[in-house]
Amino acid sequence: MSDTNGPRAPLRNIRVWLIVFVVCLVLSGATAFPLVTELRLVDSALTGWAAPVADLLPGLAEWIHRVRDGLTATDRDAPYVLYGTDWLAFAHLVIAVAFYGVYRDPVRNIWVVEFGMIACVGVIPLALICGPIRGIPFWWSVIDMSFGVIGILPLLHVRRLIKRLEAATAAAPVGEAVSA
Repeated sequence: MSDTNGPRAPLRNIRVWLIVFVVCLVLSGATAFPLVTELRLVDSALTGWAAPVADLLPGLAEWIHRVRDGLTATDRDAPYVLYGTDWLAFAHLVIAVAFYGVYRDPVRNIWVVEFGMIACVGVIPLALICGPIRGIPFWWSVIDMSFGVIGILPLLHVRRLIKRLEAATAAAPVGEAVSA
């Protein structure tokens, strides 16, 4: 993208990408609260209107059914275990809040973007190590790893834009400094 508007163009672009990333982070976290309900709905869909998907991917349908049964039993017999997923959701929301600092002052808070990139990379060894320990099918671990791969892409772009903004503001005369 051309910087025809000076340093404001990358700042606007940074903010748009941050909003997209934060919305996705909040949505992925929020889905960790109603897991039992979500799995019931997905399992019901795979035996109903989405049956063609279940026919095409029987392993997926079997896995969803197994997870639904496990979560239902856990919710019935040991609901306190699901408290861990509440904390998972909370962590997503807290991390999303940290990106507000980047929104306000991207150059000074680039470390938050880099922290997010490290977290995205960390998804891969976590899935590869913990997936087999917990009996997760490899293909599901690949889906989990894709969140890290997909998540890092906008963060890499935002980091590049921040570096461009930093260079533009360093080269600009004092009177043209970017204000948030």
